[in-house]
Amino acid sequence: MKIDNRTGELIAVGASVAANCQPCLQYHLKAALESGADKEEIADAIEIARRVRKGAPSNMDKFIASLDSSVPVAEGVVSTGCGCSS
Repeated sequence: MKIDNRTGELIAVGASVAANCQPCLQYHLKAALESGADKEEIADAIEIARRVRKGAPSNMDKFIASLDSSVPVAEGVVSTGCGCSS
């Protein structure tokens, strides 16, 4: 992997926030500091993740509103990738 540890941990901090995973965030906050990230960089990563997390439900609501209500979605049919159906 070509990303240095500090950058990787900042990404992991943001991903933890976006995924709403408190144990992950606690782990990656410590690892980010140990990798040389400063508190301002960590705060930036958290703020970016908050914006991403906030935008996702809004986009999903728009997608749901665009669905044709005359054609019900088949139960159990989920696009692959998010893992929520397994």
